[in-house]
Amino acid sequence: MIATYFNALMVIVGSLLGLLVKNKLKASYQEVVFTSSGLVTLVIGISMAMQTGSYLILLFSVVIGGFVGYALRIEDGVLALGTWMERRLSRGRGNAESARNFALGFLNASLLFCSGAMTVVGSIQAGTVGDYQLILVKSIMDGCMAIIFSAAYGPGVMASALFVLLYQGFFTLAGGAIAPVLGEAGITELAAVGGVLLMMIGFGLLDIRKSKTGNFLPAMIIAPLLALASPLIKAFVQGIGF
Repeated sequence: MIATYFNALMVIVGSLLGLLVKNKLKASYQEVVFTSSGLVTLVIGISMAMQTGSYLILLFSVVIGGFVGYALRIEDGVLALGTWMERRLSRGRGNAESARNFALGFLNASLLFCSGAMTVVGSIQAGTVGDYQLILVKSIMDGCMAIIFSAAYGPGVMASALFVLLYQGFFTLAGGAIAPVLGEAGITELAAVGGVLLMMIGFGLLDIRKSKTGNFLPAMIIAPLLALASPLIKAFVQGIGF
């Protein structure tokens, strides 16, 4: 868990630096921050999504996951959690806009820091063989992105360190049992779907299209399941003569 603690610490440090920058930025320069973070997030998302081994799996994962997420109203729940956290920390002194920015920062930063293959693979390596190298590299990257994101969204990005602890901690502690089940294909498809979610965030930051990204979170569960079922589906199709 040492590497996961370090990762969360880097997110906090980066967020604090970003808040210092944000407070010194003129309003006219804040557009530069949003544009820069949107473009970088978009590039990261595209590069991750392009690693998919099957565009059909990617498509069905996002579509089915979106249906499930909208039915469960996941984003509304996550934003409500972020708003509650902001009100608790500000002791009720914040306004509606600051609460929404806090919640969006928490949601989008959590997706950014936890959606890649580096998170899953690095955490499993740390938990099973004690190899911290991948997570340490990711920690520095997350710290740098936390500076940009907190300058755009505010202190909600810092709260995502808690999600990093829970998510990476889970894969670190349970990695030995999960890795054989997911397999390389499952981890690849999970990361590819994460890339699509990051693209949604990037489009939102660039003010091109706003999407309820949180509602597509089930796609990250469905993608590895479809990857695992893919050989069985192919065998079935071949068996019936298609």
